[in-house]
Amino acid sequence: MTSAQHLGTPLPVGATVIPGTLRASMEELRAQGQTLTLPQALAVIVPLCVDVAERHRARELLYLHPSSIIVNDQGQCRVSRELAARPPTLPRDRACLAPEERQGRPGDARASVFAIGAMLYELVTGLHVGPGMRRPTEVNPSLSAALELVLSKALVADARHRPDDLNALAQALHGLAPSNVVAPPAADVSHLDHDGQFEVDVRLSMLPPSLQAPASPYDVIVREQPAQQVMSDSTSELAALKARLESDPRPRYVVVKDGMDHGPFSAVELLQQIAAHNFVESDVLRDAFSKDERAIKDWEEFAPFAEHARLHRDIKAEKEALERVVVQETRSTRSKAFLGIAALGAIIAAGAVWFLTVRGSRSDDIAVHGETATNVESDSGLNVPKGGGRGGGRGGVVGRSGNYPILGGGISCEAAQAAYVEEYKIGAGSNVPADLTAGAYGSVLNRGTYFGHCGVPESMTVNICAAVQNGRAVGVSVSTSPPNGRISSCVSSAVRGLSFPSHPRLDVTRTTFAAQ
Repeated sequence: MTSAQHLGTPLPVGATVIPGTLRASMEELRAQGQTLTLPQALAVIVPLCVDVAERHRARELLYLHPSSIIVNDQGQCRVSRELAARPPTLPRDRACLAPEERQGRPGDARASVFAIGAMLYELVTGLHVGPGMRRPTEVNPSLSAALELVLSKALVADARHRPDDLNALAQALHGLAPSNVVAPPAADVSHLDHDGQFEVDVRLSMLPPSLQAPASPYDVIVREQPAQQVMSDSTSELAALKARLESDPRPRYVVVKDGMDHGPFSAVELLQQIAAHNFVESDVLRDAFSKDERAIKDWEEFAPFAEHARLHRDIKAEKEALERVVVQETRSTRSKAFLGIAALGAIIAAGAVWFLTVRGSRSDDIAVHGETATNVESDSGLNVPKGGGRGGGRGGVVGRSGNYPILGGGISCEAAQAAYVEEYKIGAGSNVPADLTAGAYGSVLNRGTYFGHCGVPESMTVNICAAVQNGRAVGVSVSTSPPNGRISSCVSSAVRGLSFPSHPRLDVTRTTFAAQ
């Protein structure tokens, strides 16, 4: 057995582990701070694969997880038909279920392949499958890359691209430690890559992409920088969790807020949205890979960041409340001073009345003088600047969603139009969904409160062009009259931080603000 530094979260209060199950043995190891070596784990998993394959050939459907597996006195494991007939209650057992089983239906052989991979991952790392999970070689460098390759195929989230041959899985695992494990029945290991009707796609695996060999255009790995100073344990743990989440750059998280879906976001983008207070603890987060859906506060991987953002909001609110009290006390002190200085009272009162009268006559309201919303593919007469090359630059095309190119963001409104139009002409389809209205975008842009901190004077006109895709402004252009580069940059940054209605097509909305 080997020692594990991170064994996951403790069991929930009041949770019960069934004695004599594989889960009971795993929790005993966890309490000792240990995990199984790979040969020890395979001695459990390979025979289990063969047993489960036989049950599925007999047309049995199973909830396969550690609490549904009985361990006898000789250490041999078998599936309990009674325990495998009902869904698990422990969080770590639920993490072993295939995403399609989260709907409340027991799984077939394809679902059991996922469960076998999840249990093997937990046996050798002490961690469970889910957001922020680490590759086995990161937890224990003595584990092999060959193990990671097999696990990446077994843990594919989409059942349509996951293998279903348990005997092939047993054969592949047996090859990792052939002298320590009883040989399973012969099987074609190539079925872990493809079969007659489907291809296995490891880009959809719950296992994060490899640092050495990115598997898709999204696999730009965020590497953790060495610490420049000594951090507290809690701070270092939060930093390590952030690094693990950001190591998976795939857009897989959708947030449901005010009845609308926002995203999908990568972990980096989601943490940025939480830090910008666009999403709060009560908003619902859905993992498009695992199909889990619950409030952000109930995700152990994201709850600490939402709580941290809430504390910042509370501190800011307390500071503003304190400033209001100071202002009120200052005004009270001034009033008493005015009463005590009779000779100057009349002059000061007259000046205050004049100041308040002039100040009160000025309008702080911002008026919307114009708003438009256009769809890039369908609206005629759109003036698209030339030269926005396909996929190039910081905000170029980073991938596709169906027929629609996905832009990276961080560019101008016009550049986003150009990049999108060129890419869309290459892969456009005829099945175009309904567009979003100008009012839907105007409800976000027209409030004007998001750039209140930019110091826009009452005499200035602000023109905003935002190219919006998947709920965020991927391209923004701001101009002011009279021109002011600092204010334009500030407003542009504020627009990029807004959350818009989510739609895979690129929409361009233009809004003009002027003082009344």
